[in-house]
Amino acid sequence: MPNPSRLPRLSFIPAQMARAAASVLIALGASGAISGAAHAAGGTLVFCSEGSPAGFDSAQYTTSTDFDAGAHAVYDTLVEFKRGSLDLVPGLAEKWDESADAKTFTFHLRHGVKFQATDWFKPTRDFNADDVVFTFKRMIDPENAFQKAHPVSFPYLSDLGYDKNIASVEKLDDYTVRFTLHTSDVVFVRNIAMEFASILSAQYADQLLKAGKTEDLNQKPVGTGPFVFRDYQKDATIRYDAHPDFWNKKDVHIAKLVFSITPDAAVRMQKLTSGECQMTSYARPADIQSARNNPKLAVLSSVGFNVAYVGYNTTHKPLDNVLVRRALDMSIDKQAILKSVYEGAATVASNPMPPSQWSYNTALKDAPYDPAKARDLLKEAGFPNGFAISLWAMPVQRGYNPNARLMAQLIQSDWAKIGVKANIVSYEWAEYNKRAKQAGEHDAILYGWMGDNGDPDNWLGTTLGCDAVHGSNMAKWCNRQFDDLLGKARLITDQNARTKLYEQAQVVFKDQVPYTPLAHANAFQLMTKNVKGYELSPLGGHRFDGVSLD
Repeated sequence: MPNPSRLPRLSFIPAQMARAAASVLIALGASGAISGAAHAAGGTLVFCSEGSPAGFDSAQYTTSTDFDAGAHAVYDTLVEFKRGSLDLVPGLAEKWDESADAKTFTFHLRHGVKFQATDWFKPTRDFNADDVVFTFKRMIDPENAFQKAHPVSFPYLSDLGYDKNIASVEKLDDYTVRFTLHTSDVVFVRNIAMEFASILSAQYADQLLKAGKTEDLNQKPVGTGPFVFRDYQKDATIRYDAHPDFWNKKDVHIAKLVFSITPDAAVRMQKLTSGECQMTSYARPADIQSARNNPKLAVLSSVGFNVAYVGYNTTHKPLDNVLVRRALDMSIDKQAILKSVYEGAATVASNPMPPSQWSYNTALKDAPYDPAKARDLLKEAGFPNGFAISLWAMPVQRGYNPNARLMAQLIQSDWAKIGVKANIVSYEWAEYNKRAKQAGEHDAILYGWMGDNGDPDNWLGTTLGCDAVHGSNMAKWCNRQFDDLLGKARLITDQNARTKLYEQAQVVFKDQVPYTPLAHANAFQLMTKNVKGYELSPLGGHRFDGVSLD
Protein backbone atom coordinates (compact mmCIF):
# COMPACT_ATOMS: atom_id res chain seq x y z
CA MET A 1 0.00 0.00 0.00
CA PRO A 2 1.50 3.37 -0.97
CA ASN A 3 1.98 6.09 1.61
CA PRO A 4 -1.24 8.18 1.47
CA SER A 5 0.74 11.41 1.72
CA ARG A 6 2.63 10.47 -1.45
CA LEU A 7 -0.31 9.52 -3.65
CA PRO A 8 -0.09 11.06 -7.12
CA ARG A 9 -1.99 14.28 -7.66
CA LEU A 10 -4.43 14.56 -10.53
CA SER A 11 -3.90 17.02 -13.33
CA PHE A 12 -6.00 17.96 -16.33
CA ILE A 13 -4.47 18.16 -19.79
CA PRO A 14 -6.23 19.63 -22.83
CA ALA A 15 -6.70 17.11 -25.64
CA GLN A 16 -7.63 17.46 -29.32
CA MET A 17 -11.24 17.18 -30.28
CA ALA A 18 -12.48 13.88 -31.70
CA ARG A 19 -15.94 14.12 -33.22
CA ALA A 20 -16.66 10.41 -33.19
CA ALA A 21 -16.47 10.38 -29.40
CA ALA A 22 -17.82 13.90 -28.95
CA SER A 23 -14.27 14.88 -28.08
CA VAL A 24 -12.07 14.09 -25.15
CA LEU A 25 -11.47 17.60 -23.98
CA ILE A 26 -9.60 17.04 -20.78
CA ALA A 27 -7.87 13.86 -19.65
CA LEU A 28 -6.53 12.92 -16.27
CA GLY A 29 -2.78 12.92 -16.15
CA ALA A 30 -2.49 10.42 -13.31
CA SER A 31 -4.75 7.93 -11.59
CA GLY A 32 -6.15 8.84 -8.20
CA ALA A 33 -7.02 5.27 -7.30
CA ILE A 34 -5.41 3.21 -4.61
CA SER A 35 -4.42 0.17 -6.58
CA GLY A 36 -4.44 -3.42 -5.45
CA ALA A 37 -4.26 -6.94 -6.73
CA ALA A 38 -7.33 -9.05 -7.41
CA HIS A 39 -10.25 -7.69 -5.42
CA ALA A 40 -12.32 -9.95 -3.23
CA ALA A 41 -16.02 -9.71 -4.03
CA GLY A 42 -18.66 -9.16 -1.38
CA GLY A 43 -18.92 -7.23 1.86
CA THR A 44 -20.76 -4.07 2.84
CA LEU A 45 -19.35 -0.63 2.13
CA VAL A 46 -20.71 2.16 4.33
CA PHE A 47 -20.39 5.67 2.92
CA CYS A 48 -20.87 8.58 5.32
CA SER A 49 -22.66 11.11 3.11
CA GLU A 50 -23.18 14.77 3.91
CA GLY A 51 -26.92 15.11 3.40
CA SER A 52 -30.23 13.59 2.46
CA PRO A 53 -31.14 13.51 -1.23
CA ALA A 54 -34.19 15.45 -2.30
CA GLY A 55 -35.14 12.38 -4.32
CA PHE A 56 -33.85 9.69 -6.67
CA ASP A 57 -35.12 10.93 -10.05
CA SER A 58 -31.87 12.44 -11.28
CA ALA A 59 -33.57 14.47 -14.01
CA GLN A 60 -35.14 16.67 -11.32
CA TYR A 61 -31.93 17.70 -9.57
CA THR A 62 -28.54 19.30 -10.07
CA THR A 63 -26.50 18.55 -6.93
CA SER A 64 -24.00 15.79 -6.25
CA THR A 65 -25.88 14.82 -3.06
CA ASP A 66 -28.81 13.78 -5.23
CA PHE A 67 -26.65 12.31 -8.00
CA ASP A 68 -24.63 10.14 -5.59
CA ALA A 69 -27.80 8.58 -4.23
CA GLY A 70 -29.58 8.20 -7.56
CA ALA A 71 -27.64 8.42 -10.80
CA HIS A 72 -24.29 7.06 -9.61
CA ALA A 73 -25.76 4.06 -7.83
CA VAL A 74 -28.99 3.08 -9.59
CA TYR A 75 -28.83 4.32 -13.17
CA ASP A 76 -26.78 4.31 -16.37
CA THR A 77 -26.54 6.82 -19.20
CA LEU A 78 -26.14 6.24 -22.93
CA VAL A 79 -22.55 7.48 -22.78
CA GLU A 80 -20.43 7.59 -19.64
CA PHE A 81 -17.32 9.22 -18.29
CA LYS A 82 -14.62 6.68 -17.58
CA ARG A 83 -14.16 6.38 -13.83
CA GLY A 84 -11.64 8.94 -12.59
CA SER A 85 -11.52 10.67 -15.96
CA LEU A 86 -13.25 12.97 -18.41
CA ASP A 87 -12.84 10.49 -21.25
CA LEU A 88 -16.10 9.40 -22.87
CA VAL A 89 -16.77 5.65 -23.02
CA PRO A 90 -19.78 3.59 -24.12
CA GLY A 91 -22.56 3.12 -21.60
CA LEU A 92 -25.97 1.84 -22.59
CA ALA A 93 -25.03 2.81 -26.13
CA GLU A 94 -22.22 0.69 -27.58
CA LYS A 95 -21.45 3.33 -30.21
CA TRP A 96 -22.89 6.52 -31.69
CA ASP A 97 -22.77 8.55 -34.87
CA GLU A 98 -22.88 12.31 -35.31
CA SER A 99 -23.89 14.21 -38.44
CA ALA A 100 -21.47 16.69 -39.98
CA ASP A 101 -23.63 19.62 -38.87
CA ALA A 102 -23.87 18.32 -35.25
CA LYS A 103 -27.67 18.28 -35.41
CA THR A 104 -28.34 14.54 -35.67
CA PHE A 105 -27.01 11.92 -33.25
CA THR A 106 -27.70 8.20 -33.63
CA PHE A 107 -27.10 5.80 -30.74
CA HIS A 108 -26.70 2.06 -31.19
CA LEU A 109 -27.83 0.41 -27.98
CA ARG A 110 -26.34 -2.43 -25.99
CA HIS A 111 -28.20 -5.76 -26.11
CA GLY A 112 -29.04 -7.93 -23.10
CA VAL A 113 -29.11 -5.17 -20.46
CA LYS A 114 -31.37 -6.06 -17.51
CA PHE A 115 -33.40 -3.66 -15.42
CA GLN A 116 -33.30 -4.19 -11.67
CA ALA A 117 -35.93 -6.39 -10.03
CA THR A 118 -37.35 -4.98 -6.79
CA ASP A 119 -40.25 -5.61 -4.46
CA TRP A 120 -42.26 -3.05 -6.43
CA PHE A 121 -41.25 -3.89 -10.01
CA LYS A 122 -40.44 -7.08 -11.91
CA PRO A 123 -39.23 -6.34 -15.44
CA THR A 124 -40.42 -8.65 -18.20
CA ARG A 125 -38.10 -7.40 -20.94
CA ASP A 126 -34.57 -6.11 -21.44
CA PHE A 127 -33.60 -2.47 -21.90
CA ASN A 128 -34.32 -1.17 -25.40
CA ALA A 129 -35.02 1.95 -27.44
CA ASP A 130 -38.44 2.46 -25.81
CA ASP A 131 -36.71 3.31 -22.54
CA VAL A 132 -34.49 5.94 -24.15
CA VAL A 133 -37.41 7.53 -25.97
CA PHE A 134 -39.51 7.62 -22.79
CA THR A 135 -36.67 9.08 -20.70
CA PHE A 136 -36.19 12.06 -22.97
CA LYS A 137 -39.77 12.62 -24.12
CA ARG A 138 -40.87 12.83 -20.49
CA MET A 139 -38.49 15.78 -20.15
CA ILE A 140 -39.05 17.62 -23.43
CA ASP A 141 -42.71 16.94 -24.26
CA PRO A 142 -45.23 18.68 -21.98
CA GLU A 143 -47.93 16.49 -23.54
CA ASN A 144 -46.19 13.28 -22.47
CA ALA A 145 -48.70 11.26 -20.44
CA PHE A 146 -46.34 10.69 -17.53
CA GLN A 147 -45.35 14.35 -17.32
CA LYS A 148 -49.01 15.42 -17.42
CA ALA A 149 -49.79 12.99 -14.61
CA HIS A 150 -46.77 14.00 -12.55
CA PRO A 151 -45.57 17.47 -13.63
CA VAL A 152 -42.10 18.30 -12.34
CA SER A 153 -39.26 20.53 -13.53
CA PHE A 154 -36.09 19.32 -15.20
CA PRO A 155 -33.58 22.04 -14.30
CA TYR A 156 -30.42 20.67 -15.88
CA LEU A 157 -32.15 19.90 -19.18
CA SER A 158 -33.58 23.43 -19.17
CA ASP A 159 -30.24 24.99 -18.19
CA LEU A 160 -28.78 23.44 -21.34
CA GLY A 161 -31.69 24.66 -23.44
CA TYR A 162 -32.54 21.11 -24.49
CA ASP A 163 -36.22 21.56 -23.67
CA LYS A 164 -36.20 23.83 -26.72
CA ASN A 165 -33.36 22.46 -28.85
CA ILE A 166 -34.22 18.74 -28.99
CA ALA A 167 -36.57 18.57 -31.95
CA SER A 168 -37.24 14.83 -31.80
CA VAL A 169 -36.20 11.53 -30.21
CA GLU A 170 -37.02 8.63 -32.54
CA LYS A 171 -36.90 4.87 -32.21
CA LEU A 172 -35.46 3.56 -35.48
CA ASP A 173 -35.60 -0.03 -34.25
CA ASP A 174 -35.43 -1.79 -30.89
CA TYR A 175 -31.76 -0.94 -30.47
CA THR A 176 -31.30 2.30 -32.41
CA VAL A 177 -32.36 5.80 -31.34
CA ARG A 178 -31.93 9.06 -33.24
CA PHE A 179 -31.89 12.53 -31.68
CA THR A 180 -32.47 15.55 -33.93
CA LEU A 181 -31.70 19.09 -32.77
CA HIS A 182 -32.99 22.40 -34.06
CA THR A 183 -29.54 23.99 -33.88
CA SER A 184 -26.06 22.48 -33.91
CA ASP A 185 -24.49 21.45 -30.61
CA VAL A 186 -21.00 19.98 -30.63
CA VAL A 187 -21.26 19.28 -26.90
CA PHE A 188 -24.44 17.18 -27.10
CA VAL A 189 -22.93 13.72 -26.54
CA ARG A 190 -20.79 14.99 -23.69
CA ASN A 191 -23.83 16.63 -22.12
CA ILE A 192 -26.05 13.55 -22.18
CA ALA A 193 -23.32 11.58 -20.43
CA MET A 194 -24.32 13.61 -17.36
CA GLU A 195 -26.58 12.44 -14.58
CA PHE A 196 -29.76 14.26 -15.62
CA ALA A 197 -29.88 11.96 -18.68
CA SER A 198 -30.04 8.73 -16.63
CA ILE A 199 -32.13 6.17 -18.49
CA LEU A 200 -35.42 5.10 -16.91
CA SER A 201 -37.61 2.05 -17.49
CA ALA A 202 -40.58 2.85 -19.71
CA GLN A 203 -42.25 -0.34 -18.50
CA TYR A 204 -41.92 0.70 -14.85
CA ALA A 205 -43.21 4.19 -15.68
CA ASP A 206 -46.22 2.67 -17.44
CA GLN A 207 -46.92 0.50 -14.38
CA LEU A 208 -46.81 3.57 -12.12
CA LEU A 209 -49.01 5.56 -14.48
CA LYS A 210 -51.68 2.85 -14.53
CA ALA A 211 -51.56 2.51 -10.73
CA GLY A 212 -51.74 6.27 -10.16
CA LYS A 213 -48.41 6.20 -8.31
CA THR A 214 -46.23 8.31 -10.60
CA GLU A 215 -44.54 9.99 -7.63
CA ASP A 216 -42.88 6.64 -6.84
CA LEU A 217 -40.49 7.21 -9.73
CA ASN A 218 -38.71 9.66 -7.45
CA GLN A 219 -38.98 7.57 -4.27
CA LYS A 220 -38.59 3.99 -5.50
CA PRO A 221 -36.08 4.16 -8.35
CA VAL A 222 -35.46 1.41 -10.89
CA GLY A 223 -32.57 1.49 -13.32
CA THR A 224 -29.96 -0.65 -15.04
CA GLY A 225 -27.05 0.51 -12.87
CA PRO A 226 -24.68 -1.35 -10.54
CA PHE A 227 -26.80 -1.18 -7.38
CA VAL A 228 -30.43 -1.95 -6.61
CA PHE A 229 -32.20 0.53 -4.34
CA ARG A 230 -33.77 -1.21 -1.33
CA ASP A 231 -34.92 1.40 1.20
CA TYR A 232 -34.43 4.95 2.43
CA GLN A 233 -34.90 6.40 5.89
CA LYS A 234 -34.73 10.19 5.51
CA ASP A 235 -31.81 11.78 7.36
CA ALA A 236 -30.59 8.32 8.38
CA THR A 237 -29.71 5.65 5.79
CA ILE A 238 -30.06 4.56 2.18
CA ARG A 239 -29.50 0.85 1.43
CA TYR A 240 -28.58 -0.84 -1.83
CA ASP A 241 -27.70 -4.35 -2.97
CA ALA A 242 -25.43 -5.22 -5.84
CA HIS A 243 -27.38 -5.64 -9.07
CA PRO A 244 -26.97 -9.38 -9.80
CA ASP A 245 -27.65 -8.93 -13.52
CA PHE A 246 -25.64 -5.76 -14.10
CA TRP A 247 -24.38 -5.69 -17.68
CA ASN A 248 -20.85 -4.79 -16.56
CA LYS A 249 -20.46 -7.35 -13.75
CA LYS A 250 -16.67 -7.02 -13.61
CA ASP A 251 -17.20 -3.60 -12.02
CA VAL A 252 -19.38 -4.70 -9.09
CA HIS A 253 -17.33 -6.08 -6.19
CA ILE A 254 -19.34 -5.20 -3.08
CA ALA A 255 -22.52 -7.02 -2.07
CA LYS A 256 -24.16 -4.14 -0.21
CA LEU A 257 -23.82 -0.37 -0.21
CA VAL A 258 -25.10 1.79 2.65
CA PHE A 259 -25.27 5.59 2.80
CA SER A 260 -25.06 6.70 6.42
CA ILE A 261 -26.39 10.27 6.24
CA THR A 262 -24.24 12.39 8.54
CA PRO A 263 -24.41 16.17 8.01
CA ASP A 264 -21.82 17.02 10.68
CA ALA A 265 -18.29 16.74 9.23
CA ALA A 266 -16.76 16.11 12.66
CA VAL A 267 -19.11 13.19 13.24
CA ARG A 268 -18.32 11.81 9.77
CA MET A 269 -14.64 11.87 10.66
CA GLN A 270 -15.33 10.08 13.96
CA LYS A 271 -17.28 7.38 12.14
CA LEU A 272 -14.46 6.94 9.63
CA THR A 273 -11.73 6.60 12.26
CA SER A 274 -13.84 4.16 14.31
CA GLY A 275 -14.55 2.02 11.24
CA GLU A 276 -18.27 2.72 11.34
CA CYS A 277 -17.96 3.84 7.72
CA GLN A 278 -15.27 3.08 5.15
CA MET A 279 -15.59 6.30 3.14
CA THR A 280 -16.71 9.82 3.93
CA SER A 281 -17.66 12.84 1.87
CA TYR A 282 -16.15 16.31 2.05
CA ALA A 283 -13.68 16.26 4.90
CA ARG A 284 -12.79 19.47 6.70
CA PRO A 285 -9.34 20.84 5.79
CA ALA A 286 -8.26 20.29 9.40
CA ASP A 287 -9.04 16.57 9.09
CA ILE A 288 -6.82 15.95 6.08
CA GLN A 289 -3.49 15.86 7.89
CA SER A 290 -5.03 13.92 10.76
CA ALA A 291 -6.17 11.28 8.29
CA ARG A 292 -2.74 11.14 6.66
CA ASN A 293 -1.21 10.45 10.06
CA ASN A 294 -3.67 7.63 10.79
CA PRO A 295 -2.23 4.27 9.70
CA LYS A 296 -5.73 2.88 9.13
CA LEU A 297 -6.76 5.59 6.68
CA ALA A 298 -5.87 6.60 3.13
CA VAL A 299 -6.19 10.00 1.48
CA LEU A 300 -6.59 10.72 -2.22
CA SER A 301 -6.02 14.25 -3.44
CA SER A 302 -6.20 16.28 -6.62
CA VAL A 303 -6.22 19.82 -7.89
CA GLY A 304 -9.86 20.83 -7.72
CA PHE A 305 -11.96 21.12 -10.87
CA ASN A 306 -14.42 23.50 -9.24
CA VAL A 307 -15.19 27.08 -8.31
CA ALA A 308 -16.80 28.59 -5.22
CA TYR A 309 -18.49 31.96 -5.61
CA VAL A 310 -20.85 34.51 -4.14
CA GLY A 311 -23.61 35.22 -6.64
CA TYR A 312 -25.58 38.44 -6.99
CA ASN A 313 -29.25 38.22 -7.88
CA THR A 314 -29.27 40.77 -10.70
CA THR A 315 -33.07 40.90 -10.68
CA HIS A 316 -33.04 42.40 -7.17
CA LYS A 317 -32.24 46.03 -6.44
CA PRO A 318 -29.63 47.34 -5.86
CA LEU A 319 -27.78 44.30 -7.26
CA ASP A 320 -29.09 45.08 -10.73
CA ASN A 321 -26.55 47.95 -10.74
CA VAL A 322 -23.15 46.85 -12.04
CA LEU A 323 -21.38 49.51 -9.95
CA VAL A 324 -22.84 47.93 -6.82
CA ARG A 325 -21.70 44.48 -7.91
CA ARG A 326 -18.21 45.77 -8.63
CA ALA A 327 -18.09 47.40 -5.20
CA LEU A 328 -19.12 44.18 -3.44
CA ASP A 329 -16.60 42.25 -5.53
CA MET A 330 -13.57 44.38 -4.70
CA SER A 331 -14.40 44.58 -1.00
CA ILE A 332 -14.02 40.81 -0.42
CA ASP A 333 -10.68 39.74 1.05
CA LYS A 334 -10.15 36.47 -0.82
CA GLN A 335 -6.80 35.75 0.80
CA ALA A 336 -8.43 35.81 4.23
CA ILE A 337 -11.05 33.35 2.97
CA LEU A 338 -8.37 31.00 1.67
CA LYS A 339 -6.58 31.10 5.00
CA SER A 340 -9.60 30.72 7.30
CA VAL A 341 -12.06 28.62 5.30
CA TYR A 342 -9.75 26.42 3.21
CA GLU A 343 -6.69 26.49 5.50
CA GLY A 344 -4.58 26.94 2.38
CA ALA A 345 -6.02 23.92 0.50
CA ALA A 346 -7.29 26.04 -2.39
CA THR A 347 -6.24 28.73 -4.85
CA VAL A 348 -7.82 32.13 -5.43
CA ALA A 349 -10.39 32.16 -8.21
CA SER A 350 -10.73 35.06 -10.60
CA ASN A 351 -12.61 33.44 -13.50
CA PRO A 352 -15.82 31.37 -13.64
CA MET A 353 -13.81 28.22 -14.43
CA PRO A 354 -10.59 26.68 -13.07
CA PRO A 355 -7.24 27.25 -14.83
CA SER A 356 -7.11 23.56 -15.83
CA GLN A 357 -10.13 24.02 -18.13
CA TRP A 358 -9.15 24.68 -21.74
CA SER A 359 -10.19 28.17 -22.91
CA TYR A 360 -9.46 29.68 -19.47
CA ASN A 361 -8.66 33.36 -20.10
CA THR A 362 -5.25 33.93 -18.49
CA ALA A 363 -5.28 37.64 -19.37
CA LEU A 364 -8.09 38.44 -16.95
CA LYS A 365 -7.14 39.70 -13.51
CA ASP A 366 -9.13 40.39 -10.39
CA ALA A 367 -9.93 43.92 -9.35
CA PRO A 368 -7.64 44.63 -6.39
CA TYR A 369 -9.01 44.31 -2.88
CA ASP A 370 -9.84 47.97 -2.20
CA PRO A 371 -12.59 48.87 0.33
CA ALA A 372 -11.97 52.60 -0.17
CA LYS A 373 -12.54 52.35 -3.92
CA ALA A 374 -15.60 50.16 -3.23
CA ARG A 375 -17.12 52.90 -1.05
CA ASP A 376 -16.54 55.39 -3.87
CA LEU A 377 -18.34 53.10 -6.31
CA LEU A 378 -21.32 52.77 -3.97
CA LYS A 379 -21.47 56.55 -3.68
CA GLU A 380 -21.37 56.85 -7.48
CA ALA A 381 -24.16 54.28 -7.69
CA GLY A 382 -26.31 56.36 -5.34
CA PHE A 383 -25.74 54.46 -2.10
CA PRO A 384 -23.37 56.63 -0.02
CA ASN A 385 -24.76 55.11 3.19
CA GLY A 386 -24.81 51.55 1.93
CA PHE A 387 -27.82 49.23 2.08
CA ALA A 388 -28.96 45.90 3.54
CA ILE A 389 -29.20 42.58 1.67
CA SER A 390 -29.53 38.90 2.48
CA LEU A 391 -26.51 36.62 2.12
CA TRP A 392 -27.41 32.94 1.82
CA ALA A 393 -25.02 30.35 3.21
CA MET A 394 -25.22 26.63 2.39
CA PRO A 395 -26.05 24.31 5.31
CA VAL A 396 -23.80 21.52 3.98
CA GLN A 397 -20.22 21.06 2.91
CA ARG A 398 -19.51 20.89 -0.79
CA GLY A 399 -16.40 19.92 -2.68
CA TYR A 400 -15.86 23.59 -3.49
CA ASN A 401 -16.71 24.98 -0.05
CA PRO A 402 -15.87 23.24 3.24
CA ASN A 403 -17.49 25.84 5.50
CA ALA A 404 -20.07 28.16 3.96
CA ARG A 405 -21.13 29.60 7.32
CA LEU A 406 -17.63 30.81 8.11
CA MET A 407 -17.22 32.13 4.58
CA ALA A 408 -20.47 34.08 4.93
CA GLN A 409 -19.31 35.59 8.20
CA LEU A 410 -16.05 36.75 6.64
CA ILE A 411 -17.86 38.32 3.68
CA GLN A 412 -20.41 39.87 6.04
CA SER A 413 -17.52 41.53 7.90
CA ASP A 414 -15.89 42.71 4.66
CA TRP A 415 -19.11 44.25 3.36
CA ALA A 416 -19.80 45.96 6.70
CA LYS A 417 -16.60 47.97 6.11
CA ILE A 418 -18.22 49.62 3.07
CA GLY A 419 -21.61 50.16 4.72
CA VAL A 420 -23.39 47.07 3.40
CA LYS A 421 -25.27 45.06 6.02
CA ALA A 422 -25.57 41.40 5.08
CA ASN A 423 -28.11 39.26 6.90
CA ILE A 424 -26.96 35.62 6.77
CA VAL A 425 -29.75 33.19 5.80
CA SER A 426 -29.75 29.40 5.52
CA TYR A 427 -32.19 26.57 4.83
CA GLU A 428 -32.08 22.80 4.67
CA TRP A 429 -30.16 21.86 1.50
CA ALA A 430 -33.09 20.80 -0.70
CA GLU A 431 -35.09 23.86 0.38
CA TYR A 432 -32.05 26.10 -0.16
CA ASN A 433 -31.80 24.95 -3.77
CA LYS A 434 -35.54 25.14 -4.41
CA ARG A 435 -35.91 28.66 -3.05
CA ALA A 436 -32.82 29.94 -4.84
CA LYS A 437 -33.13 28.24 -8.20
CA GLN A 438 -36.87 28.23 -8.78
CA ALA A 439 -38.04 31.22 -6.78
CA GLY A 440 -34.89 33.39 -6.80
CA GLU A 441 -35.56 34.55 -3.25
CA HIS A 442 -31.94 35.33 -2.40
CA ASP A 443 -30.07 38.61 -2.79
CA ALA A 444 -26.50 37.33 -2.55
CA ILE A 445 -25.80 33.61 -2.31
CA LEU A 446 -22.87 31.33 -1.61
CA TYR A 447 -22.76 28.57 -4.17
CA GLY A 448 -20.33 26.92 -6.53
CA TRP A 449 -19.83 24.50 -9.36
CA MET A 450 -17.94 21.29 -9.98
CA GLY A 451 -17.27 20.60 -13.65
CA ASP A 452 -19.72 18.07 -15.07
CA ASN A 453 -18.35 17.25 -18.50
CA GLY A 454 -15.00 18.91 -19.21
CA ASP A 455 -16.32 21.46 -21.71
CA PRO A 456 -16.17 25.25 -21.16
CA ASP A 457 -19.86 25.50 -21.99
CA ASN A 458 -20.58 23.63 -18.75
CA TRP A 459 -19.05 26.44 -16.69
CA LEU A 460 -20.46 29.34 -18.70
CA GLY A 461 -23.76 28.24 -20.23
CA THR A 462 -25.07 26.08 -17.40
CA THR A 463 -24.38 28.59 -14.65
CA LEU A 464 -24.58 31.94 -16.47
CA GLY A 465 -26.61 31.45 -19.66
CA CYS A 466 -30.06 32.89 -20.29
CA ASP A 467 -31.60 29.41 -20.53
CA ALA A 468 -30.45 28.73 -16.96
CA VAL A 469 -31.99 31.74 -15.17
CA HIS A 470 -34.62 29.53 -13.53
CA GLY A 471 -32.06 26.86 -12.70
CA SER A 472 -28.35 26.89 -11.96
CA ASN A 473 -27.83 30.53 -12.98
CA MET A 474 -27.90 31.82 -9.42
CA ALA A 475 -27.24 35.39 -10.57
CA LYS A 476 -30.44 35.28 -12.69
CA TRP A 477 -28.25 37.13 -15.20
CA CYS A 478 -29.15 37.16 -18.89
CA ASN A 479 -26.64 39.06 -21.02
CA ARG A 480 -27.28 38.75 -24.75
CA GLN A 481 -23.70 39.52 -25.77
CA PHE A 482 -22.45 36.77 -23.45
CA ASP A 483 -25.16 34.34 -24.57
CA ASP A 484 -24.50 34.97 -28.28
CA LEU A 485 -20.81 34.12 -27.83
CA LEU A 486 -21.74 30.80 -26.21
CA GLY A 487 -24.25 30.07 -28.95
CA LYS A 488 -21.61 30.58 -31.63
CA ALA A 489 -19.18 28.31 -29.78
CA ARG A 490 -21.70 25.45 -29.78
CA LEU A 491 -21.90 25.55 -33.57
CA ILE A 492 -18.24 24.90 -34.37
CA THR A 493 -15.86 22.04 -33.74
CA ASP A 494 -12.49 23.78 -34.02
CA GLN A 495 -11.15 24.05 -30.47
CA ASN A 496 -9.01 27.13 -31.18
CA ALA A 497 -12.00 29.00 -32.59
CA ARG A 498 -14.17 27.94 -29.67
CA THR A 499 -11.47 29.06 -27.23
CA LYS A 500 -11.49 32.59 -28.63
CA LEU A 501 -15.25 32.83 -28.18
CA TYR A 502 -15.12 31.54 -24.61
CA GLU A 503 -12.29 33.92 -23.78
CA GLN A 504 -14.43 36.81 -25.03
CA ALA A 505 -17.35 35.57 -22.94
CA GLN A 506 -15.15 35.60 -19.84
CA VAL A 507 -14.27 39.25 -20.56
CA VAL A 508 -17.99 40.10 -20.53
CA PHE A 509 -18.41 38.14 -17.29
CA LYS A 510 -15.52 39.97 -15.64
CA ASP A 511 -16.86 43.35 -16.69
CA GLN A 512 -20.42 42.72 -15.51
CA VAL A 513 -19.66 40.72 -12.33
CA PRO A 514 -22.80 38.58 -12.01
CA TYR A 515 -20.88 36.73 -9.34
CA THR A 516 -17.54 36.94 -7.57
CA PRO A 517 -15.37 33.82 -8.00
CA LEU A 518 -13.73 33.08 -4.66
CA ALA A 519 -11.70 29.86 -4.69
CA HIS A 520 -10.81 26.63 -6.45
CA ALA A 521 -10.73 24.05 -3.66
CA ASN A 522 -8.36 21.09 -3.72
CA ALA A 523 -10.21 17.77 -3.80
CA PHE A 524 -9.73 15.07 -1.17
CA GLN A 525 -11.20 11.65 -0.51
CA LEU A 526 -10.77 9.97 2.87
CA MET A 527 -11.27 6.23 3.27
CA THR A 528 -10.13 3.22 5.24
CA LYS A 529 -7.21 1.34 3.71
CA ASN A 530 -9.23 -1.75 2.95
CA VAL A 531 -11.11 0.17 0.23
CA LYS A 532 -9.62 -0.71 -3.15
CA GLY A 533 -10.21 0.56 -6.67
CA TYR A 534 -11.85 3.90 -5.85
CA GLU A 535 -11.16 6.64 -8.41
CA LEU A 536 -11.21 10.30 -7.41
CA SER A 537 -13.25 11.96 -10.14
CA PRO A 538 -12.58 15.43 -11.55
CA LEU A 539 -16.36 15.71 -11.83
CA GLY A 540 -16.90 15.43 -8.09
CA GLY A 541 -19.46 13.07 -6.65
CA HIS A 542 -18.91 9.46 -5.67
CA ARG A 543 -19.16 6.28 -7.73
CA PHE A 544 -18.89 2.83 -6.19
CA ASP A 545 -18.71 0.65 -9.28
CA GLY A 546 -15.20 -0.75 -9.48
CA VAL A 547 -14.75 -0.50 -5.70
CA SER A 548 -14.00 -3.49 -3.47
CA LEU A 549 -13.11 -4.23 0.14
CA ASP A 550 -10.17 -6.32 1.35
